Amino acid sequence: MNPSAMYAGTFDPITLGHVDLISRAAGIFPRLILAVARHPPKRTLFDVDERVAIAREALAHLPNVEVEPFDGLLVEHARRRGVRVLVRGLRAFSDFEFEFQMALTNRKLAPDIETLFLMPSEEFSYVSSSTVRQIAELGGDAQSFVPPAAWAALQRRTASLGSTGEGRSDAH
Repeated sequence: MNPSAMYAGTFDPITLGHVDLISRAAGIFPRLILAVARHPPKRTLFDVDERVAIAREALAHLPNVEVEPFDGLLVEHARRRGVRVLVRGLRAFSDFEFEFQMALTNRKLAPDIETLFLMPSEEFSYVSSSTVRQIAELGGDAQSFVPPAAWAALQRRTASLGSTGEGRSDAH
């Protein structure tokens, strides 16, 4: 059995809640792959290369964590990488329905791959990337919600956007 796990998402940007979950999962599994969705179904502020670079910098202190982009179905990417456990985060009860549906769908597609749910520390249970993006795009201080690498990237990006407040998307 391969004791590897994969935690997938958009990570636009990676938050302290993500880092908390990644640290917890990295303490359980000798190898954790952070899979960054190349073409997420939602608008992104950062392109995939930026999101991967930010995550790598933010997670450099965790030697057993690999960060990579992925395309297509998560379960297929997990199989290609020899991973049999998907890690998912549950911040609040409102996340449960979506995550439960995704876990059951993934189980139907790939019965050999399990989903493990982890909860973040209470202090991060309300933090989401979309909230962080909105705060930053409106000129607010999101520094306490993200690792330093993400904060620096947010400052650069929002400064380059000027007053338009318009993000970008990976979908071309």
